[in-house]
Amino acid sequence: MSMTTGGGGSYSSDINVTPMIDILLVLLIIFMVIVPVVPKGLDALVPQPPKDPAKQPPPNDRTIVIQILHVPGGPPQYKINETPVNHADLLPRLTDIYANRAERIMFIKGDDDLNFAYVADIIDIGRAANVDHIGLMTPKILAGQ
Repeated sequence: MSMTTGGGGSYSSDINVTPMIDILLVLLIIFMVIVPVVPKGLDALVPQPPKDPAKQPPPNDRTIVIQILHVPGGPPQYKINETPVNHADLLPRLTDIYANRAERIMFIKGDDDLNFAYVADIIDIGRAANVDHIGLMTPKILAGQ
């Protein structure tokens, strides 16, 4: 058994990582300079509820609110802006209302004791009358919370 030490002209198969680390650090610095520090975005304003409930703006006369009133032991009653309407007349009335309007927004206000199937039916009628946006008015929304 013999061992040789030192001196031969053999090649080393180890990878020299120092140049690769230098290149990596230079690239990291370049990308840190290129990428902006402050992200760009759109400024958005969130609507705030009025501080004094007595000074609330008057209701818009172009707002359409369909009320569904619960009648114990019978079918619900429907109103379009406080005007009583039969269920069969809802689609023709809504189609006439939204025929010449650019903004097609409708709100639905239902009683607490009402089955949601009646509200879903009014949503379907609104979609059939080409209403684009349908909102639900809940007690929390009406209270301003």
